[in-house]
Amino acid sequence: MAAVQPSRPRRRWFRVGPKSPQPRRRWFRVGPKPPRPRRRKIRVAPIIAGALSASLVALFVLPLVALFGDAGLAGLVAAAGNRTFQTTVVYTLFASAIAVFLGVLTGVPLGYVLARYRFRGRALLESVVLVPVVIPHLVVGLSLLLLLEPNAPLGRYVARAGIPVLDATAGVVLVMLYVGASYVVLSSETAFRAVDPELIEAARSLGATPTEAFLSVTLPSAGRAIVTGALLMWARGVSEVGGFLVLAYAVYPSFPWPGPVTNTSSVFIFNYYGIDPSAAIGFAGILVLVSLAIFLGVRLLDRTGLAWSRGGWFP
Repeated sequence: MAAVQPSRPRRRWFRVGPKSPQPRRRWFRVGPKPPRPRRRKIRVAPIIAGALSASLVALFVLPLVALFGDAGLAGLVAAAGNRTFQTTVVYTLFASAIAVFLGVLTGVPLGYVLARYRFRGRALLESVVLVPVVIPHLVVGLSLLLLLEPNAPLGRYVARAGIPVLDATAGVVLVMLYVGASYVVLSSETAFRAVDPELIEAARSLGATPTEAFLSVTLPSAGRAIVTGALLMWARGVSEVGGFLVLAYAVYPSFPWPGPVTNTSSVFIFNYYGIDPSAAIGFAGILVLVSLAIFLGVRLLDRTGLAWSRGGWFP
């Protein structure tokens, strides 16, 4: 059975005024006005934002596509099986773990001080924290070399203490700590400022000491930002090249690295690129995959809430 079409409202026209031979007459329409078709407005702002965002994402992705496309599956498999490169990857993860631990251990308290206290010289201290972010890589290595060389005043005391720095694990960790700890300080400072003071006051009113309130309220609330800062520090240290070339070009066995003689993955790829560029591309691809796996693993723990549940990072 055909659907019954609704009837349109009937239009009625009325003439106002007496009949006259004059050509000009006024007419008025009585009844509902027929609906006009609406024109869809094109929103320009989302289109522009999407285009700009897509261009930036393409800048991030396309170089990696070119890298893995040039390396190929065979090149990646050959690079992953290289024993020397495996040693450099293990050493890089080992040294970066020590550097991140020291960065969190020293950077989180500094971020808390900058967020909670007001004192003279605070602006100067914040500027000092930002200095390592803007210093070129080679300048970092040269500055640490001039500070810790055996003829320098501080270098003499370090040498007398039996702590090797040049071409040793201590030098690698110092470079990573110098170039990356600022990210931990900045992220923790921002996170501590965002913690609601009423939550801390509530914990204190329930009998918690300042230390207990910090460990049970402030630190868990800022935990995700601290982990993000630690990830940024780790990525900055792993990608460092210039400082290692000056201070720790080759790493000899020393505490806590038992050996063998090796160097960081970035320096290894830098050296190999002048010998065999195709092999160096494969090594670079493997290092990218390792870095992505670590980032995705931490983000997965963050999104699923496993890191923040009972028994996680902050019980």
